[in-house]
Amino acid sequence: MYLKSLSVSNFKNIEQLDIDCSPVLNCFIGNNGEGKTNLLDGIYYLSMCKSKFVSSDYLNIRDSEDYFMLKARYFRKDDEESVSCGIKRNGKKSFKYNSKEYKKLSEHIGIIPLVFITPSDTSLINSGSEERRKFLNTVISQTDRLYLNALIRYNNVLANRNKMLKYKIPDIDFSFIDTLDEQMSVYGQMIYEKRKAMLESFMPVFQEIYNAVSGGKETVELSYRSDLEKGELKSLLNASLERDCALQYTSAGIHRDDLIMCINGRTLKNSGSQGQQKTFIIAMMMTQFHIIKQHAGISPILLLDDIFDKLDIERVERLISFVTGNGFGQIFLTDSNKSRLDTLLEKTETDYKLFKMNSGNVKLIKSRENETE
Repeated sequence: MYLKSLSVSNFKNIEQLDIDCSPVLNCFIGNNGEGKTNLLDGIYYLSMCKSKFVSSDYLNIRDSEDYFMLKARYFRKDDEESVSCGIKRNGKKSFKYNSKEYKKLSEHIGIIPLVFITPSDTSLINSGSEERRKFLNTVISQTDRLYLNALIRYNNVLANRNKMLKYKIPDIDFSFIDTLDEQMSVYGQMIYEKRKAMLESFMPVFQEIYNAVSGGKETVELSYRSDLEKGELKSLLNASLERDCALQYTSAGIHRDDLIMCINGRTLKNSGSQGQQKTFIIAMMMTQFHIIKQHAGISPILLLDDIFDKLDIERVERLISFVTGNGFGQIFLTDSNKSRLDTLLEKTETDYKLFKMNSGNVKLIKSRENETE
């Protein structure tokens, strides 16, 4: 499967953009702020029904405009598929697959599998556990609809439980909380088991990819931590109820799960260099790619946004060699260093297109078949 053509209207700083894509490698050069990341975020939006960077849909609308529109054509085993999304200010979002509008956006997740690697992914290391849970959810949700449904329901029940805990004790309906605890336990156990199983298959691939990019210079570990390791969630919720009433929120459950990242036996956050941390994150995202590919049966689209900074040239070259020579499918890559990108393209034998971004506009300047610059 690959993205054949893309049309973007009034999305962030892009007024109007239309491109035909290479089925293998698409590179975008330009200074910071020219729209490279916004273009990739538009592609991400068409897969995940939201921006990777902005929580409010309306903030994606270009300044002084009333709407944005994204349209794309994909080819999957010689069949053409279309995805479109549009939203007006203060209006409802319209999301369509093959011209049919979704009733629930969750139905689209996993239809166009995708992995997006960005500099902001270092938040997986430096931020709280919520970011690392989001990573787990993104990996599993694209391949397991039952997981996504359980996650949605768990979060809804959790919100209701936390709302009830805001009341003073005489007003708390403890029978209602007990009913919520039963539901949380069912959904939570399913989520816990699927996260644990995913990490078991994740680790061998992750270590292999890290070694390939780093040249085998470090040893890395990634482990899963959950309250449910202590027992069934229903029992944990019963045991923590008095404390939860005092705290006014739920202090046990899979919404507290975490991933522990280590390098050479020490925590990555405190011991890893910038290059090592970036290599760690890239390896995690590349492993996400392989997990999705294994379950979906097709290669996800791979978006690489400005990932070369903080990596030495040897790691950069190993990374490019790895992604262009291991059946990664279609890749979209951005960089602000044209000479570095030219050097990398000279060393690859794959089909490619090189575009230049300028103030939200795009121009094809070179391709494998025809050099136009």
